[in-house]
Amino acid sequence: MRVHRLIPCDFIAPAQTHNPISNGIHHKILLANFLAQTEALMKGKTADEAKAELEKSGMAADAVAKILPHKVFKGNRPTNSIVVKKVTPFTLGALIALYEHKIFTQGVIWDINSFDQWGVELGKQLAKAIEPELQDNTPVSSHDGSTNGLINFLKANF
Repeated sequence: MRVHRLIPCDFIAPAQTHNPISNGIHHKILLANFLAQTEALMKGKTADEAKAELEKSGMAADAVAKILPHKVFKGNRPTNSIVVKKVTPFTLGALIALYEHKIFTQGVIWDINSFDQWGVELGKQLAKAIEPELQDNTPVSSHDGSTNGLINFLKANF
C-alpha cells in the first residue's frame, strides 16, 4: 500500500531573464512551466478527465486502460509561488534569509532547536582533514574519487 504524504512545494521564478535571447522566448517557456506546474499541483487530473483526453486522441481502449493509471494526478497539493524581479545577489540573499527564518520559526513552534544538527558532525570532522589539504597546490588522492576530483579541481582553479 502506498502512503502519500502531503508535502508543500515552493516554486521560485524571476520575472526578468539575464539572457533575453529572441525576445526572451526561452524565459517565457520556463515561466509557462513554472505557472503550469503550480496549477497542476492545485487542480490535478481525475481518471475521468484523463480517460476522456486519451479517448479523444484516438487511442485504442486497451492502450487507454494500460496508460490511464499513469495519467491520473491527485490535486489539492499546496504550493507557494515566489516571484522575484530578477535573480541578483540581493534577491538570492533575501531568499536564503527567508528560508532560514522559516526554519527558525518552525523550530520555535515545534519547540526544537532547528540549528542543532547532529547530522552535520561527520561533515565537520571530514572538513578538519580536508582544510589543510587546501593550503597548497599538491594534488590529493586520500579521499574517494569524487572528493579527490573536486578538491583537485578547486585547487587548480583557486
